[in-house]
Formats: sequence, structure tokens, C-alpha cells
Amino acid sequence: MNSISESTRREVAKNRRAAKDKSMKVGFIGLGHMGAGMAANLLKSGHQVTVYNRTPAKAEALIAQGAKLADSVAAACAGDAVMTMLANDEAVESIVLGRDGIIGNLSPGALHVSSSTISVALSERLSAEHARKGQCFVAAPVFGRPDVAAAGRLFVVAGGERAAIEAAAPLLEAIGQKTFVISDTPKAANLVKLSGNFLGASVIESLGEALSLIGKAGVDQEQYLKFLTSTLFDAPIYKTYGALIRSGRFVPPGFAAPLGQKDIRLVLAAAEDLRVPMPLASLLRDRFLTLLAHGGEGLDWSAIGRLAASDAGVAEIERSHLPVFGICRALNRAKVTLWNKL
Repeated sequence: MNSISESTRREVAKNRRAAKDKSMKVGFIGLGHMGAGMAANLLKSGHQVTVYNRTPAKAEALIAQGAKLADSVAAACAGDAVMTMLANDEAVESIVLGRDGIIGNLSPGALHVSSSTISVALSERLSAEHARKGQCFVAAPVFGRPDVAAAGRLFVVAGGERAAIEAAAPLLEAIGQKTFVISDTPKAANLVKLSGNFLGASVIESLGEALSLIGKAGVDQEQYLKFLTSTLFDAPIYKTYGALIRSGRFVPPGFAAPLGQKDIRLVLAAAEDLRVPMPLASLLRDRFLTLLAHGGEGLDWSAIGRLAASDAGVAEIERSHLPVFGICRALNRAKVTLWNKL
């Protein structure tokens, strides 16, 4: 892969020194539930933020907080850096590589920080294209749900050349509680993010199966979760998803099921390229496909954790504990659209 030139390194270093003395001028593209919270925290940290979103109305709250509205991708690329938080590879390709996209408008030496969960292959392509233009690229996907993003408490996984990551540090510090620098190759950070989402989906599936097992036997699920999360499974992921699966409250989605399905698909693509068998990932792909086939597009991805109850013939009648397929049918009737649509 091409590397940025020495002159570009000096430019990045100059930007980094300037960032210590003043706020950075940063564009932010993608104001879904995650992106809106991230952009708000950039503002709170004193950065000069210009926002762009396909649906301008989503920028209104940020404008009220001091952000400027860009009428194009190009207008969002006029500062020291641009950050993107987009739903999938297709959206990133359009915004970054498309006509009038980031590649064609970002100045030499300026920085693109991509927090989107994308394929390893696309990350590699973005690295090459930015290097060809003398621009800097940092992959910085994040871990955390929308409430964590709003609180500025995300965990950031970063990959990129050292000078670029140091230049991006003020931005990453604004959105997260800790940044883990994984590699000087951006695609490594994207692979780590995909592996983390694979582990998250694995926890959801295993929790769902365990809850179905003990629930059908008459064991109180709430007490069971208190036991688990007070002993060997005292981790936020078990507390958060255990509560969601038990309650069956998957609307509004913090992370929509189609995005979970997309991430497992990207995990399997990376595994195939590396010739790494991942049988559990294949199972999770089928679980997401089952959920989506029954109309679960508008549900949180944790809804796959209720499929085990359906498989076990567990019939729950309380409104707050509707079977997942009943929720799906209700959503279809209400014509609920994907919550994270940009």
C-alpha cells in the first residue's frame, strides 16, 4: 500500500501542533443515532464542527448547539479533518469515492477519520485512494450503543500511520473514553471491530438459548440474570443484552438487525479471505436471516436472542413479553422503517 509523503507527514505534524493550541475545524458526515452523539461531543470539546447529512433535518439539534450545516460533502471537507459515521460499505463508497466525494475534495495533508463499520477490503481501498491523493486516513470504528455515544464514552479502535493517529487524537478523545491503537494499517482496526461485533452477536445468541432453557423449565429469568451478572458474567454486555432479551423490548433499536446481519456477512467475507473457518459466524448469519425473513428489519439486533424461545415453543402472553415474531408482525402492520436509516 502507498504511504503518504514526507511533506504530507510534516503537514500532519503541523496540524497536530495547531490542534493543541486551538480547536480543529472538522466536518462530520452521517448523523444517525451514533453519529449525532459523536458530533455533539466534538462541539462540547470546543471543535468547530460542520455537519452534513443526506436528511438535513437531522442536523437541526446540532445546529442549535453551534454546528454549521454543509450543503454538500465538499463543504464538509474544507477544514483540518472530516469524520464519517455511515451505515455500510455502499454509503461509505458513495460519500468517499463518489463524484464530489471526500477523496476529490479533501486537501493534501488533511485527515479522514472513518468510524463506520465497513469491510476489510473497502478499508484497504480507502487507504490506497487517500494515499494517492496525499491525504491521511485513520480507521477508528467504535464500540458502544447510542447512549454511550451521546455520553462521549465510546471505546475507539484506531488504525493508521502514527502521525495521522496523533493528529486525530483530539477528535478521538472527544468522542470516547479510551482509544486503542491496533496497527499502523487502517484495515486492521476494521477487522478488530468486525470481530468484536461477532463476539457481541455470539453473546446474544448464547444468552437467548440459556434464557429459553431455564425459562421453559420455570426458572425466573430475572433472578437468573441477576445471578449471572453478579458472578462470572459481570460485564456490561451481559447486563445490557440479557435485559433486552428478557423484556423483549427491541424497539426503538439501538443497533438495527440489518446492520447486525451486515456485520456478520463482513466477518465471514474476511474469514474466507484469510481461510479461517468460523462455524459459529455461519450460524449467526442464519439467525439474522431468519429474523429478517419474518419482518424483523425494524428491531434491535438483540432480537435474534428471542428466536431460541420461538424454537422451543415458549408462548409468552404479556404485552411486554411478546414473542419476537408477534413483534415483527405488529411492526409490519405499522410500516415501521429502519431506525438507523440516514
